[in-house]
Amino acid sequence: MIMRNSPLKRREFLRRGAVAGAALTILPRHLLGGAGFTPPSDQLTKGIIGVGGMGLGHFGYENTRLLAVCDVDAMHLKRALDRAGGGVTGYHDFRELLARPDIDIVHIATPPHWHGIIAKMAAEAGKDIWCEKPMTRTIGEGKRVVEAVKANGRMFRLNTWFRFTGQFYGLGTTVLPLKKIVSSGVLGWPLKVTISGITGYNWKFYWSGRTDLLPEPVPADLDYDFWLGPAPFKPYNKLRVHENFRGYWDYDGGGLGDMGQHYIDPVQYLLDKDDTSPVSVEIDAPQQHYDAVGSWRRITYTYDDGCQIILDGENRDEDAAYIEGPAGKIYKGFVSDIPRIGELVSSLPDPEPQITRFSDSVRSRRPFALNEENGHRSCTIVNMGVVALRLGRNLRFDPVSQRFIDDEAANSLVDQPMRGAWHM
Repeated sequence: MIMRNSPLKRREFLRRGAVAGAALTILPRHLLGGAGFTPPSDQLTKGIIGVGGMGLGHFGYENTRLLAVCDVDAMHLKRALDRAGGGVTGYHDFRELLARPDIDIVHIATPPHWHGIIAKMAAEAGKDIWCEKPMTRTIGEGKRVVEAVKANGRMFRLNTWFRFTGQFYGLGTTVLPLKKIVSSGVLGWPLKVTISGITGYNWKFYWSGRTDLLPEPVPADLDYDFWLGPAPFKPYNKLRVHENFRGYWDYDGGGLGDMGQHYIDPVQYLLDKDDTSPVSVEIDAPQQHYDAVGSWRRITYTYDDGCQIILDGENRDEDAAYIEGPAGKIYKGFVSDIPRIGELVSSLPDPEPQITRFSDSVRSRRPFALNEENGHRSCTIVNMGVVALRLGRNLRFDPVSQRFIDDEAANSLVDQPMRGAWHM
């Protein structure tokens, strides 16, 4: 286990020392570099693990300073270092990056089968964590991340943002007015939320994997064994790695894994279910391949109060509302059967404020809007669907123990074995 002092405590000590030492001169910020200038001593520092895709898009955010990048593909690493310029160090092994005491935030942009291990080790190394979705590849890994983040007093952000900002796909609105309407009770209860092409979403079934992969030579630039890490060994094929990994169960869950948290996390927030999970998942899907992810027709999640989330992969319900309750409906484009809905939204109180800049969370040590706890719950919905699809049957779930009820095979996919020395 790697431990270090908090970066904020270190800065606080330095600032107090400056006040105590009267001989030091404190210069106004404008003399250092203008009104918008942030001195390096005030900047948060970060390292990015995984720079093949999403990692490349997060070199600069919220006044953070990039110090290190890491990738097991030498070509990816070289490209990232060329883009970053001077002052940034490249690593092949993420553990070397985590060992640096001068890095505050670690951005995890690897394939999902690495998210849990790296997030847990980052928390133990005293880092705050910005993680791509899905948060983890299994329910058990998510539980371990929650425990590690809490035990080590770290801040965590999951990189999907629709619950607090941004146009919510085809709905024609942000999530805020939907949250206000649901909380007001005007739609009645329980509610049914349908996520489909009809209501403005795309499940990206093109992420389905190929079942006819043949072994190919491993490129000299790629450490394929390290890329696999905790995943079972499968012979290399270029369609298994990098931008194609989502099509294979060992690393992700197809379109459900790719887009599930983007689509489902705001629903958890709308329904006020951030501290619980559905009690059942029902599937209508072809038999899935043991290795390659396939498509599905319909997945239905039901909570103990009767609320439902329906994932309609076939766009079967041509007249589906996005949110439907006993007393009203809201459709794609923010069209509703509720009279004068705009005036109603304006008259309703806003939800409680949230921290929506991760740098603010890191500095204040207060949880980010989408953190390890509520992020784990929305990721659990994704992974409940993955388990049901892989087994080809409906399942019951206990939200408290976070285990499937009377199904040993399902629970074997909650905590899956890891290869070699990797473990959580």
